[in-house]
Parts: sequence; structure tokens; C-alpha cells
Amino acid sequence: MTELVIPFIILAVLFVALALTSIRIVPQARAYNIERFGRYIRTLGPGLNFLIPGVDRVNTKFDLREHVFTSRPQPVITEDNLVVNIDTVLYYQVTDPKAAAYEVANYIQAIDQLTVTTLRNVIGSMDLERTLTSREEINTRLRGVLDDTTGKWGIRVNRVEIKAIDPPPTIKEAMEKQMRADRDKRAAILHAEGDRQARILKAEGARQQAILEAQGDQQAAILRADGEAQAVERVFQAVHANNADAKLLAYKYLETLPQLANGEGNTFWVIPGEFTEAVKNVTHAFAGDAVRSRPSTEKDEDAGGSGPAQLTGPDPTERSASAQAARDAAEAARRAVEDARDDVRRAGVAGTRGTESAPVPREEG
Repeated sequence: MTELVIPFIILAVLFVALALTSIRIVPQARAYNIERFGRYIRTLGPGLNFLIPGVDRVNTKFDLREHVFTSRPQPVITEDNLVVNIDTVLYYQVTDPKAAAYEVANYIQAIDQLTVTTLRNVIGSMDLERTLTSREEINTRLRGVLDDTTGKWGIRVNRVEIKAIDPPPTIKEAMEKQMRADRDKRAAILHAEGDRQARILKAEGARQQAILEAQGDQQAAILRADGEAQAVERVFQAVHANNADAKLLAYKYLETLPQLANGEGNTFWVIPGEFTEAVKNVTHAFAGDAVRSRPSTEKDEDAGGSGPAQLTGPDPTERSASAQAARDAAEAARRAVEDARDDVRRAGVAGTRGTESAPVPREEG
């Protein structure tokens, strides 16, 4: 009985082992290439798959997700014979597991070498400045060449990016100097533009200020002139309304002379020629009042006339009183003139020019 059980157990174990070897579970986004007796039969997709034990075997396994490949920095010569190191990054995906396994031995190495050669061809037709500023153009041209070539390998290049472009150290230093010079130039231009705008604004402000000040001075001058004109007109009307004679005007003239010398900067003042005439008018005015107060016979006697009037005039006492009144009036006029002159001297009279004042006339009794 025991001898019969052992063979059944061995057979059961072998059956289970064969069943397990015939079952293949493929994960999602994976693909397995199956060979039968060394010949490609099919590609297993994700899920549960069955194989013939001892006949079918898994040759290659592929990950169908997108992959990233970073190449080492490659020296590339530009059109102007400068060597630059360029580092690229590729994003690719296996689309045909059969072609990737049987069309190319090592698709990673093939993509790397193809990228280097294509990059040298592209950069060789550009100078350094264009190389540094045309990354998008380089990426597009690289992707076009790689996608056309790797399509038959069952590889799709989704994207190519230039990771870094490193010029030689001397070129870097020259570029830094150039960029520094450009920045200094732009800074100088901006500073000059700012200074120019500031000067223009200051000039416009000064112009507006000068215009406003001139307009203000003009309005003030017009108002002052109107005020003075109105004042002169009122004085003129008052003088004509009151019928002022030359004697009153001469007296007001003498009163005004000291005010002319009271200026803050007056250190030299000239007495006009009309001063003598005004003094004469004032003197004759005071003397004339006294003469007019005497009788007509006394006027004739003072005038040196002869005739019957001398026999019929008032007595000598009245004549002496009239003469004394005339002398008092003349003395009062003389004192008024002296006071006016003293006021002029106190105001800082430095000298006189023109006609001198006539002596004050005195009448003898």
C-alpha cells in the first residue's frame, strides 16, 4: 500500500510543478516576448497567460512606460570653431516589444549614439551665440531625427531637451565681460534718460514759475497803476473843485520836498530849480496878505508914489503897524523856508545842483 502511494505523490508534485511553469502573470504596462524552440512566437500582454512547459520560454521583458535617459556631456564644435559641452535629456517609450528586442541589440546605446551624432550635425551649422539662444530649435531638430530613426526599433522619442551648454572658460569670461559692458551701457543710457527727463521737467517748472510770476507782476503793476491813476484823478478833481491858486500849490510843494529825501537809499539829492520860485510865491503870499490889509493910501506910499494921497493917508502910527505886520509875515515865510531846508539836510542831502534859491525878500518899514 505504501509502495503505491509514493508514486502517486510524486506524480502529483510533478503535475503541480508543470502547471506552475506553464502559467505566466504579466503586470500592467509590461510585455513579455515568448520564444518556442528559439523562435519568436508571441508577446504576452498584462494578465494571466499560459505557456507550454519545456517548449515556450520568456525571452525579453519590456516596461512600456515612458523612460528618461540622460546622456553624458558631449564635446561639440560650433560653426565658429568653438568647443562646447552639451548635456541632453531624452524621454522615450517602447511601443513595439518585438522590434525593440529583435531590430536592435541595445536600443539605449543606439539612442545615445544617435543623439550625439545628430547633435553634432545640428550644432555644427550654428555659431556659439545662436547655439546659446536657439535651444528650442535644437530640441525640435533632434526630436525629428531621433523619432524617424527609432521608429523602426519600436521606440518612440517623445521629447528631447538640452540640459546644459557649457562653453570654454575663456569664452565664459569674455561673455561675462560683454554682458557686464552691456549692463553698464544700459545703466548709463537709463541714467542719461532719467537726467534728461529731470532737466526737462525742471526747465518746464521754471518756465511755468517765471510765467506765473510775470503774470502776477503784471497784474500787480496794473492794479498799482490803476490805484495811482485814481488817486491822481481824485486829487486833480479836488484841486479844481476847490479852485486852488498858485500860492497854495507852492506851499504844498514846499511841504512835499522833505518827503522826497526820506527814501532809504537816498544819499544824494538835488534841489530842483522850482524851489526858488516856490519860496518866492510863499513869501509874496504872506507879504501880500499884509499889504492887502493896509489902506490904499499906504500901498501908494510903500510903492513910493507922490500926490495928494500922501497928504490924506493915515497917521504914521498906522503905517508903522502895517509895515511891522508885513515884516512879521516875511519872517514867518523865511522861517518856513529854513525849516524845509533843515528837513532836507536831515534826510541826507549831499549837495545841490541847479538854480540856487533866491534870498528871502524883506520889506523895510
